Amino acid sequence: MATTTKELEIQDTAARAAAASELEGYQQTTDDLVGEKLTLNMGPSHPATHGVLRIVLELDGEVITKADPDVGYLHRGDEKIAENMQYNQFVPYTDRLDYLAPLANNVAYALAVEKLMGWELPARGQTIRTISCEMARISAHLLGIGAYAMDVGAMTVFLYTFTQRESIYNLCELLTGARFTTSFTRVGGQIRDLPEGFTGQLSKFCDEFIPALDEIDTLLTRNKIFLDRTRDIGVISKEDAIAWGLSGPNLRGSGVEHDLRKANPYLDYANYDFDIPIGEHGDCYDRYLVRMEEMRQSVRILKQAIKNLPDGPINVVDCKQKLPEKERVLMSMEELIHHFILVTEGLDAPAGEVYFGAENPKGELGFYIHSKGGGVPYRLKIRAPSFVNLSILPKLLEGNMMSDTVAILGSLDFVMGECDR
Repeated sequence: MATTTKELEIQDTAARAAAASELEGYQQTTDDLVGEKLTLNMGPSHPATHGVLRIVLELDGEVITKADPDVGYLHRGDEKIAENMQYNQFVPYTDRLDYLAPLANNVAYALAVEKLMGWELPARGQTIRTISCEMARISAHLLGIGAYAMDVGAMTVFLYTFTQRESIYNLCELLTGARFTTSFTRVGGQIRDLPEGFTGQLSKFCDEFIPALDEIDTLLTRNKIFLDRTRDIGVISKEDAIAWGLSGPNLRGSGVEHDLRKANPYLDYANYDFDIPIGEHGDCYDRYLVRMEEMRQSVRILKQAIKNLPDGPINVVDCKQKLPEKERVLMSMEELIHHFILVTEGLDAPAGEVYFGAENPKGELGFYIHSKGGGVPYRLKIRAPSFVNLSILPKLLEGNMMSDTVAILGSLDFVMGECDR
């Protein structure tokens, strides 16, 4: 029997309804699939995390929707160890904080203890410490920029920066006898004065370093690939930088002109003429530019320090708190007793609480010391700039692409030895 037009219409409508229903079910399934997010562990063994840092990333496609940093893989309990060590015995442990700038770590710790003791170093001793700190700043920034450039694909820059760091290590070896973990500073001074010929070699390094830095500048600063990977990526506003407690180049990269060498001068920094570079946009590129300019300013400080290097003693003269000369120990019972007491009991520190913060390459490295008297601290707390700077990661990474994570981490320039302590 022939099908009527009305029946055809009914069949067509039913078919359309069935197709629509099937399509709706398909769309719901697809939407569910798109809505699923991927959890990805970046680290703790990953070259771009610059150490044992683990970041648990939640991804929607290539976009980061959540980032959860997991630190503590390198925790060694430095602060607790300090409670069972004499003040000078803890100096080698400070080398292992930011192990790219051990000379600066030593100085920051010694200045904190000297503040507790009420000591002030002679002029020559202060200048030697300033030289040590600025050498450490150049060395740390060179590695930071070299590794950062390699993270985003510029291999050649890494070779240039390590060549210059090798020259600094040669100077460190001449000054301290060690290349990496120097333990050069002591509470109350240094282990030795500047060796013969050191200032000449340092001056030669300063003259040769600036042309090398200009070459690195030429390779990176206007490189199209580097600009695309770093400009407008990982932007930290001025307000956020302050709110999250950032310090050092990461704070200044966001346009905040704060540097403890000028804001709260210590050693003899007040005698030097230097500028504080700051960024405009607070992105990865600005943080790179700030570190490049800081190295130029460090060379400027070093040249002034060499030119105006004072004569005189390098250590605090406090007979009761200083080890006597070995010859006198062998010849005098009183000196032998004095030596024995200092070695076994340590410095006779007064009771009290002090905090001292120094402008380290990574930011403000601070030491809080609570003393109840005697040769060991009752409590020691380290304000690690790398730890504080990393705290902004959950806010900073959210909304960025997965590939931008490497550039953002490199621009923050952290060290996990200092972060975990």
